[in-house]
Amino acid sequence: MTFLNPIMQKRIEQKLKTLNSFRPLPTSLVVKLQEQFQIEMTYNSNGIEGNSLTLKETFLVINEGITIKGKPLKDHLEAKDHFEALNYLSDLVEHDKRHTFSEVLIRQLHELIMQETDRDWAGKYRNANVIISGADHTPPEAIEVPRKMNDFVGWIKNNKKQLNPIELAAIAQHKLVYIHPFFDGNGRVSRLVMNLFLMQKGYPLATVLKNDRKKYYSVLDKADKGDYTPLVRFVAQNVERSLNMYLNIITPKSKRKENFLPLSEIAGNTPFSAKYLNLLARQGKLEAYKKGRNWLSSKESIENYLANRERKRNNEK
Repeated sequence: MTFLNPIMQKRIEQKLKTLNSFRPLPTSLVVKLQEQFQIEMTYNSNGIEGNSLTLKETFLVINEGITIKGKPLKDHLEAKDHFEALNYLSDLVEHDKRHTFSEVLIRQLHELIMQETDRDWAGKYRNANVIISGADHTPPEAIEVPRKMNDFVGWIKNNKKQLNPIELAAIAQHKLVYIHPFFDGNGRVSRLVMNLFLMQKGYPLATVLKNDRKKYYSVLDKADKGDYTPLVRFVAQNVERSLNMYLNIITPKSKRKENFLPLSEIAGNTPFSAKYLNLLARQGKLEAYKKGRNWLSSKESIENYLANRERKRNNEK
């Protein structure tokens, strides 16, 4: 079964191909991009779970070792731990091509993100039942966790070559957070695991934005009920956003084909309102990516959407 829209899949694969054509990138640029994306992901992934640091504060805590006045010590420690876990993940992908996905790796990632905030349970499965506030889903009983985790790793082994990398990453993320194997840190670990599978295929880090937390929980809730399409589309949009950011930085201005602008600025030159373009972007039908709270797209993207729509109508006649 396919969960990713073929048009979107083709578009993303083409962008990855373009990115790969620039490789190997200069070492200094790789270091700069990696740091930028890791800090952004640290801020957003922790922020989804309630961390109060801003993006700038996260940068200062990680790079300058500065203590932010009025912010909890726990928030500082979470930022440092998450950044360290991302460094570990990057090194693993770069230097250990044959690494086998395992429960040991999952527990190592959890130990890294929890090492300074909950040392007693860092890297250890929970031994009691839990309830997720505000969610309809109740995680399995603690006694079931080891078996469920073993089944999860088996599922990855059986499906890694069958699914598109984005589908695998999105569904793996959900399956892990659905089991909820740890007392705390499940969401952060699941997003690290998601990125492990993406990075292994050459994709840059895909960040779930803090501003999209409500949407994120909504697609996870749909996945709880067996509908994976919204979650896969949501993850694909974040993957494409990262690719756009990478390509925007490494592509010389003279060679850039598209100029991405806010929907409100380009709607006047299209048959659509900004509101309708926003809907198309959220549905993954229009090539667009989010910057802050705003969706950005381009004239070429809208022309491609219109051409695809016309082609589909002709095929249905």
